[in-house]
Amino acid sequence: MSFTKTGLSKSQTLSLSMITVFLFLTPSLKAQVVIPGSGLRVRGFGDNFEAKDWEFTHNFPKSSYNLDKKTREPLGYSSNGLWFESAKRGQPDVVKIIAPPKGGILGSKGALLMRSLSTGIPGRRGRTSNQDDFLFDGDAAPIPISKSPSVVVRVYFPPFKYWENSTDTSFGFRAALQATATKKKRRLFRLRRVKKKELFYPGMFIQFNSETDADQIVDSAFFIIRGDNQGQDVVGPEITQTGWWTLGMSFTPDGKTHYFASPGVDDLTMADHIYSAQYRGLRFENFQTFFFDIVSKDNGRSWSTPWIVDDPWVHVGQRARFATRSRRIGR
Repeated sequence: MSFTKTGLSKSQTLSLSMITVFLFLTPSLKAQVVIPGSGLRVRGFGDNFEAKDWEFTHNFPKSSYNLDKKTREPLGYSSNGLWFESAKRGQPDVVKIIAPPKGGILGSKGALLMRSLSTGIPGRRGRTSNQDDFLFDGDAAPIPISKSPSVVVRVYFPPFKYWENSTDTSFGFRAALQATATKKKRRLFRLRRVKKKELFYPGMFIQFNSETDADQIVDSAFFIIRGDNQGQDVVGPEITQTGWWTLGMSFTPDGKTHYFASPGVDDLTMADHIYSAQYRGLRFENFQTFFFDIVSKDNGRSWSTPWIVDDPWVHVGQRARFATRSRRIGR
């Protein structure tokens, strides 16, 4: 299988019945599995979107360095100084606080809506789907992997009739982690290995299959995990209900990334564990941040699915100078 940076390639048939689905429990649960959201909450490394003066300054036109090598500064930023436009791909066209849909976190009065129309080069219509990134920047970073960091977010999946009519990746929840990678470099007639610290981006994507496609009978969706020990995407469980979900990722000293997902807004448990892998065979050293991807057709007419998130937060499994006792789900 070949994959694009925004998920499965458009040329593939994306019906679950035609894709080999992996088993999602790891071969042995004796590995160090940390439940995301457990342990201690990191001060300032998250947002509950409750501030009445919360707003986002877009500074259009946005960046599209991944497509045309242009970074259009100044970049967009939030009033609380925690969220920023991606210099590589730009920020969603709509970023605003709304009242959370029914069934969300008890007592929550604010959640973040993200949506995009133009996800490619500003002023142009793309020939394929593109994505915007929405980045969190916390003062506590970097967090050593020895502290077993994790990140949790509540995400509202709207009823399928409100999703963009496109068989494609629609949303991404990802993390940025540092590792030392070994690369081959040719110098004159010799090939040598060079070690370099780089950022890598494991995460969870949501794939939509639209009934408007000839080979799809009904709308459906499923998770895609990025990725396995070779860095390849892994097809995750089917999404059989919409509404609020809790998504989480944790990172442990044994090199594994652990992925969790559960309908509702309750705390995650081991029953919600869907996959673990050592991404690309790397051993992560530091957790840097997390971010969201919003994908659209980029045709100038079709808006992305409206994605709503609430209470994204980073936790650590061991006490650190920047952590406080976690209040699970509370504001």
